[in-house]
Amino acid sequence: MVKCSHCGTEIIGDSFFCNDCGQTYCHMHQVPLNHECDIIRESMTSHQIETPDLNYDEYSQVSVTHQEQEFSPTVVRGTTGGSYTWYRQDIHVPVDAFDPGSGIKFKGILLAHKSEFLHLLIAAILIYLIGFMIFYDPALTSQGYGWAPFMLAGIYMTAFLSHEFGHRQVALHFKLQTKFRLLAFGMILTAFSLIVGLFSLLFPSFPPLPSLALPGAVVVLGLEKISNKTGLCKAAGPLVNLVYGIILYTISFLVPKDLYPLNYFFIVSAYLNFMLGAFNMIPFGILDGQNIWKWNRKVYVSLVLALGTLLISTLIIQQSASLINILYLP
Repeated sequence: MVKCSHCGTEIIGDSFFCNDCGQTYCHMHQVPLNHECDIIRESMTSHQIETPDLNYDEYSQVSVTHQEQEFSPTVVRGTTGGSYTWYRQDIHVPVDAFDPGSGIKFKGILLAHKSEFLHLLIAAILIYLIGFMIFYDPALTSQGYGWAPFMLAGIYMTAFLSHEFGHRQVALHFKLQTKFRLLAFGMILTAFSLIVGLFSLLFPSFPPLPSLALPGAVVVLGLEKISNKTGLCKAAGPLVNLVYGIILYTISFLVPKDLYPLNYFFIVSAYLNFMLGAFNMIPFGILDGQNIWKWNRKVYVSLVLALGTLLISTLIIQQSASLINILYLP
């Protein structure tokens, strides 16, 4: 049975040969970045193995000293079939890393060692305020629908929080340390959105400006670069938005037409969830899509198709007066 040259596991199914380093890998490590191809090629050209009988399981560990505030990594040196030497840095997460006494310094996180409830409360209030500013319309109040902005702001807030809780609960399922945390950069974007929203309220004649509420995110410690744990944790957020949106979509058709525009606002709420889920599926930067694409492309394509189809359908309904008249008006 062929073994993966990176992780040493027996390959079940297709194996992948890398022309750059000349090694065979499983589907999880077929991408050069995932099997550290550049390091392997450097090792092959600059280091000769004197003991070719070594196998993957025989290795020595060298501890590396870092500042107390950072994680304590261990550099693991080993061989695969005696052909080259590879180096991999394993991060060991201390117990209770979020505790103030752990000595861990979290970069880019505000109030890092405060309670998770406080972080969630601040994030929820900020998102709700931005949502209210986005959906506030004097015309709704004049027509007797002053409750609508409060409802839509609440859905906007729960769409964000449910997305993050999806990540959090899957991480807890895998017994990983995880908490919701306010992010410094995200708070800057959120503060800008608050200013934009306030400007729109004070000067309604100006065209609406884009807003982005991203005060924080769930921080998970101990995830590997690409693995089932990473993929499932990342996919949980968009999946929760998909399910939440489908529920709201269904409710919009079940609410009696006599209660219009309540039924219509449910379709708007569904749209918000599909939009948030689809946005996070963009395979770029820190968004969920990048890790999901590397982990399982079938899952990625399935989520994108489902979210994209429902997003477009809800958008078409909102933009079509005839469809609104048929589906929602009494």
